[in-house]
Amino acid sequence: MSQLLNYLANGLVFSSIIVLGAIGLSLVYSIANFANFAHGDTMTIGAYTGLVTLGAIGAAGPELLALPMGFYLALLAGMVVAAVVAVATHYVIYKPLDTDSIGMLITSIGVAFVYRAGVQTQFGTDFREFDITILRPVGFIEDAIGVTITLHELAIVIVAAVLVVALHVVLQYTTLGRKMRATADNEELAKISGIRTDRVITSMWVIGAGLAGAGGVFLGLYNQLSPRMGFNLLLVVFAAVILGGIGSVYGAMLGAFVIGMVNQLTPLFTDYGIPIETDYANAIAFIIMVLVLLVRPQGIAGEGGG
Repeated sequence: MSQLLNYLANGLVFSSIIVLGAIGLSLVYSIANFANFAHGDTMTIGAYTGLVTLGAIGAAGPELLALPMGFYLALLAGMVVAAVVAVATHYVIYKPLDTDSIGMLITSIGVAFVYRAGVQTQFGTDFREFDITILRPVGFIEDAIGVTITLHELAIVIVAAVLVVALHVVLQYTTLGRKMRATADNEELAKISGIRTDRVITSMWVIGAGLAGAGGVFLGLYNQLSPRMGFNLLLVVFAAVILGGIGSVYGAMLGAFVIGMVNQLTPLFTDYGIPIETDYANAIAFIIMVLVLLVRPQGIAGEGGG
């Protein structure tokens, strides 16, 4: 039983990271109307910005959930730089292009290569880690239910939840949120209604890339940093968005939760005598995604559900 709880705890942490990436990808698709393959590398940019910022600020000082204030500043820096890069890319590359969604998709693949090459040129190909002390599991949780989760992993879940709730508030209770939903439903009608869609689209890039930057920083904290870290996660993020219902922000959240859980529950197969290695976790998640789509092609939440 304790082993199952450990898998579920790992799934919750991994899902929290995927959710942050999936939301941005879904936002871009719903408003800009193309699948942005540079989104994973935007996460990488956020992670390396956090690495540089934490290196400059240092890990000394007061702590929150066993993470120094410098880390939270690095997290904020990662979100800001990822957003700035995404907005600059939108205005310099995407917006001037007169092409369809397929052309935009192919262009975004090229942008992803440029992002990754820039990170690799500056930092090399070696794995890196945040200069933060590695923690042992939280004692009272391990003693009570046998789950070996650290305060750093709890911080990932809690901060991701705060960001998701903040996005929900923006989407449902602010003028910007109403304009974003109107633009996603019908951009031309939104323009006729007096909505300045250019500003809405810029806000979408800021929010989506900012959350991706946060996801990248957390992914670096959860594992390690490498120039391919975001790219390696991208297909899992895509699976979450498609499973949830492409174009639906809330569907992307739900899809990310399911995919993350399935990914981390893969060792159960081996525990019950089915020899499937964890290396195949992503493949299993994709198989489940395909099975769900065979039954419900529009995804769990369906198009326009967010």
